[in-house]
This record gives sequence, C-alpha cells and structure tokens, in this order.
Amino acid sequence: MWMAFSGEIQGAFAEAVAPEQAAPADPAAEALAAAEAVQGNLDALWTVLAAILVFFMQAGFAMVESGFTRAKNACNIMMKNLLDFSVGSLSFWLLGFGLMFGVTSGGFIGTNNFIFDATSDAARASGNTDSFSWAFLIFQTVFCATAATIVSGAMAERTKFSSYIIYSIFITAIIYPIFGHWAWGTLYLADANESAWLVKLGFLDFAGSTVVHSIGGWCALAGAIVLGPRIGKFKDGKAMPIPGHNIPLAALGVFILWMGWFGFNAGSTTAVGSEGASFAYIAVTTNLSAAAGAVGAMIASWILFKKPDTSFALNGALAGLVAITAGCDVMTPALAALTGLIGGVIVVFSVLFFDKIKIDDPVGAISVHGICGVWGTLAIGLFGAGPLLPQVIGVGAAFLWAFPTSFIVFYAIKVTVGLRASQQEEMEGLDLHEHGMLAYPPSFVSELQLGAHVSAAPGMALPGLTGTATPGTVPTPATSNPSN
Repeated sequence: MWMAFSGEIQGAFAEAVAPEQAAPADPAAEALAAAEAVQGNLDALWTVLAAILVFFMQAGFAMVESGFTRAKNACNIMMKNLLDFSVGSLSFWLLGFGLMFGVTSGGFIGTNNFIFDATSDAARASGNTDSFSWAFLIFQTVFCATAATIVSGAMAERTKFSSYIIYSIFITAIIYPIFGHWAWGTLYLADANESAWLVKLGFLDFAGSTVVHSIGGWCALAGAIVLGPRIGKFKDGKAMPIPGHNIPLAALGVFILWMGWFGFNAGSTTAVGSEGASFAYIAVTTNLSAAAGAVGAMIASWILFKKPDTSFALNGALAGLVAITAGCDVMTPALAALTGLIGGVIVVFSVLFFDKIKIDDPVGAISVHGICGVWGTLAIGLFGAGPLLPQVIGVGAAFLWAFPTSFIVFYAIKVTVGLRASQQEEMEGLDLHEHGMLAYPPSFVSELQLGAHVSAAPGMALPGLTGTATPGTVPTPATSNPSN
C-alpha cells in the first residue's frame, strides 16, 4: 500500500513540475499554425460560396432554355433542369468523382474515391483537410451538372423525359468525369496524378471552356443529330423560325448565368490567400469578355439582319463567358475583351451554320458551349498566353471522346426505350403528355403553340378551358390571349 501511495505522490509531483521542465512553446510557430488553419477555413468557405453561385446557374439555364422555346414545353424544361442536377449529383458522388479525381491508372482514369467520403483514408491521402475535401466535392458536383444541362437546350421540345434522365446518368457518371481526369486529374491528388495525359502535355483550361462546355456541347451535338429536328423547323430546305415564348425570361436567365460565372471562373481558384489572390483579377477578365461578347453578337446581328437581335446579343454574352473560361487566369484584360468580342461574332455565324446543315438547336447550346468553348481554349495559344499545340490536341481529344461516345449512348437509347416523343406529343406539348400540366393558363398557351390538337389525358380537365379533354378535341379557351 505504501509503495502504491508513494507512486501516486511521485506521479503527481512529476505532473506538477512537467510544465516547468518542458521546452517553451515557439510563439511564432503557434501563430503560423493558427494563421494556416484560418486560411484553410477561408479557402473552404470561398469554395463553397462559389459552388452556391454555380448552383444558381441551374436557374439561369432553365430560364434561358424555357424563354427561347415554346410555352407548351416550359414544365418539361424545368423538370429536365431539376432532374439533370439531381440525378447528376448522385451519380457524380457515387462514381464520377472517383473516375475524375481518384488515383490515376495510366493517366486515363481514376481508380478510387468512389462514393466519396472526405474522412476516408483515400481522401485524406490528398493532404487536404476534411472541410476542404467536402467543399471540393460540392464545387466539382455543380460543374458536372453544368455539363449535363447544356445538352437539354439542344434537345428541347421533342425528347422523352425518361430517356433524358438515362442520358444524364451517363454524362455525369462517365463521359464528363473521364475527360475531366485527363485535363484536371491533378486538382485533388496533385502528386499521384501527375501522369494524367493532358496535364502532362501542358494543356491549359483553367475553369472549363473545353472540360465543361465543349464536352457538354459535343454531347448536345450528338443528341441533336440522333434526335432530329423539331416538326416544322425545316421546310423546302430552309430553316423556319420557331420563336421562343418569353425573351424577358431568357434575358433574366442570362443575367443569372453572368452572375454565377463569377463563381464558376473566380471560384476555380478554390483559394483566397496567396495561391488564390488572382480571384479578383479573374472576375474582371470574366466580366470584360462577357460584355464584349454581347456587343460583338449585337453588331454581327445588326449587320446581318439590319436590326440588333435580342436573342443573339444574349447568346453573345454567354459566348463571351464560355470563351474566357479557359484563359481567365492568364489573359490580360485587353485580350479577355478581344476573346469575348470574337466569341460573340462566332456564335452568330455558328447558329446560322447549324441551321444551314439542318441541325436543330432551339437555344444555340452547341454554338455557345461547343464552338465557343473551342475558340476560348485555342485563344490561349493564339494570343500567346500559352503553347498552342497542347490546346489543339486538347480540344480535338474532347471532341473525339465526347461526340462518338454520346452518339452511341443516344442511339442505344433510341433503339431500345426510345428517345423522341411521338408526333402528337410534340405537337400538343410535352407539358401535357409528360407531366399532365401546363406552365401557364391555357389561354396563354394558344392553339398555335399547342399545335393542331389541344388535349390532355382522357378525362382530364384543363383549368381555363371549358369541358373535359378527350383525344383529338380542341377545348374552348375561357379567354383569348394567345402568345406568339
């Protein structure tokens, strides 16, 4: 007992004198550690805030696509934009993130970090804090969703809703992440993925002119080709105008996208300290390019059509935003404005070109994202902000990967479950047939909008119309206020 008591006394004495015997802490080291912790938290905060801005771009895309198309399909377009983000978030978390940012296999594909968990050993091997890893996941998720939603616009007004969901899984889980690994594989596991082949080649795409926008654009091109044009779009070899129902809604969408792009580009620094000090500069180059793009498209349309076209000017702003996304960190302000100006002109001629070769793209998504994404990526090399050859190889690889892969997926869907809505469904509107509702009072969705037959599901009453709908009948509008 005495020995035990003596041991306790000695232990207590040792603890009492231990602080006096320990080496004094280094105040400078403690201050540095505290500063680094604060900086890490700030970087994570900025990355999440930027992700929130990019997420809000989904609203912008939904409004642009809805405004540039007809009122009878507005609900369908909102559902597609809602579901491609929802399905894309799940599939990217389950599979896509690992393929894109997992440890590389041969520089072509990621092999771990599936069903991503920032607290896992695989994630902590990146050297990032748990907080930043979660921030990085949500930031990359909203980028992935952007690539998916680009496709929606080019395939609007004639695609089966269920088939679109199937394709959204493929682009967010496989097509986008694999190319993203080639170009951005080092963003999360820098040392482990140095052999990602486009990274190794010196390909530059800071925020995704090619990685996000061209990939989405080439997928959209494949979808539009397999799907075919809308009924009435081409007559006697000429493109016929199918006006959108709400240009102010589309304009609001463009302004939302413009705002969100500050998160898209400046947020790609994922830092606000010494490593991310360029985020304010990137915001400036992004804005200048967008503004110049709107001006360039307006001038081009004014010359071609004798009037400044509102829809082209809006798409010109988006073209400028897409074009500067690759080089927003290396372009001078003057070159950023020039890049956007040229992008705005390109988008006008590109839309006319696709109309000429009878590829129907209701909102100009292929031109804005695919073509202007290529232009912005090449502009880095053409303007001397980086080497040209890796840029050429990168944009070529993006097309050769995304277009044929998407074409195969779309064609497989077409011959199995079907890709296109029926002629009656397209004429009457996907809102009624796919979702059993209209976005507006039926008096607004006029007979011209709905097509030759206005009907809901058998026995279904339509608010604002007298009587009950039966197939092939035209209910009488309660009021008359047709849209264009």
